[in-house]
Amino acid sequence: MPTAEARETALLCVRFALEKKAYDLVLLEVGELTSLADYFLLCTGRSDTQVQAIAQGIEENLKQLGIRLLALEGYSRGQWVLMDFGDVVVHIFYEPVREFYDLERLWSQAPRVTLPEPYRTQARELRLAGAVR
Repeated sequence: MPTAEARETALLCVRFALEKKAYDLVLLEVGELTSLADYFLLCTGRSDTQVQAIAQGIEENLKQLGIRLLALEGYSRGQWVLMDFGDVVVHIFYEPVREFYDLERLWSQAPRVTLPEPYRTQARELRLAGAVR
């Protein structure tokens, strides 16, 4: 069972991703399925630059709160950035790359976490804005 600290870190990642206009956020509770992490956050950016900005925003804000990034992969290309914070792993995708890898399908056994307000409304609004493009 995930710790309260892991859940708080996951929700902070959601918050900071939304601040950079990440969309199609999915928070998965994967702790019962893998020892890699308790949570996976999946989100999408509309360009490689936005993907990098989302990653940078999450890293900088968590660092200010004393939460250290353990590993970072894919930042220079901006197609799929993986950020490992220990109990929370963040996957930030450029849209076509997310569709190709389809991690939601691969981790379909993991329960989706219902985001608390105001994150749920912000995520829904950004998802709808992305569909209008």
